[in-house]
Amino acid sequence: MPSNRELFYRHLGMTSPFPMELEFSHASGVWLFTPKGEKYLDLVSGVSVSNVGHCNPEIVNAINDQASRYMHLMVYGEFIQQPQTDLAEKLASVLPSTLNNVYLVNSGSEAIEGAMKLAKRFTGRQKIAAMVNAYHGGTHGALSLLGNEEMKYAFRPLLPGIVRLRFNSEEDLNLLDDQVAAVFVEPVQAEAGVILPKSNYLKKLREVCTEKGILLVFDEIQTGIGRTGTLFYLEQSGVVPDILCLAKALGGGMPLGAFIADQKIMSSLTHDPILGHITTFGGHPVCCAAANAALNIITRDKLYASVEEKAQRFHDGLIDHPLVKEIRYAGLLMAVDMPDPDTLDKVFSGLTENKILTDRFLFKPEAFRIAPPLTISNEEIDLAIKTIRAVLDSLL
Repeated sequence: MPSNRELFYRHLGMTSPFPMELEFSHASGVWLFTPKGEKYLDLVSGVSVSNVGHCNPEIVNAINDQASRYMHLMVYGEFIQQPQTDLAEKLASVLPSTLNNVYLVNSGSEAIEGAMKLAKRFTGRQKIAAMVNAYHGGTHGALSLLGNEEMKYAFRPLLPGIVRLRFNSEEDLNLLDDQVAAVFVEPVQAEAGVILPKSNYLKKLREVCTEKGILLVFDEIQTGIGRTGTLFYLEQSGVVPDILCLAKALGGGMPLGAFIADQKIMSSLTHDPILGHITTFGGHPVCCAAANAALNIITRDKLYASVEEKAQRFHDGLIDHPLVKEIRYAGLLMAVDMPDPDTLDKVFSGLTENKILTDRFLFKPEAFRIAPPLTISNEEIDLAIKTIRAVLDSLL
């Protein structure tokens, strides 16, 4: 009988020639366990997905309960399903009043695709602006917005009419004209290596969009649901976008995305033509049940309230090491810069060998990611710091 490793390579589509090849049998909290009983400390959270920890009992119970009631009934938007209405109401209750209408999809890429269509439909315009080193997903439209040419050249032609802006450049805002439907922006650029906005940049962007009738779209797929120390980063920015895109941690470990806008904007998808956006499995009731449980946990326990303190603990424990050049962070979305990509390769390998799971950034080849579940304890943080420092010491 072939092993799981053999089946993995034989039958599953690969994303790269060099997957990590680790195999896990179960997970709990911040720990992943192999079939042999070895355990790995997770500093990735499935890329900012498992904010409330792996296999949180409340989420597991919510999933089991909903699965025993019903799963898929009908394509999205036709039947009234309580898990969907509960989630939409919860999201509207914790967001600004103009973000009151939720369209549920399956993933972050789909949320971006839906938001692109919505912006074009509502404004009647054809251009879309996005940032250098932006990452918005892997589907064709989202790839068109992606701000890195290396990942796009093999898939051209992509969507026309993309206006490219440099994040934090107020000068580039002059490139926005009355043919631009929307500006898509991560309020903190994640895959660029956790690049934070300068003090007034997002406010200036909001002003220009309002002045020129352009919709402002925040991609909070990585920064949302408590990751940065508030429920959404928009709370820290003081800026309210016209459309908000969510996914990753939204589903509590289940696949779920959403794009959110004012009802007067969202309703434009219902006519001329009808079915302006459709999805079969979007807002799957089991995924929505998991999302409701995750949102309840994060808001009830205020998991975001301790995020800044935990991030500071990581920062203070690593910043004085001679191989650490810089640490940038928005809550527990952290980037640790090494001297060069070759050093990063050695650090990445050393951490994996020492059973610490970290990850790279797509557009910052010398940095590694620290983004654990928000439930990580101080003791677990100290263990991570000790191990990271030992790996760094071995390279001196």
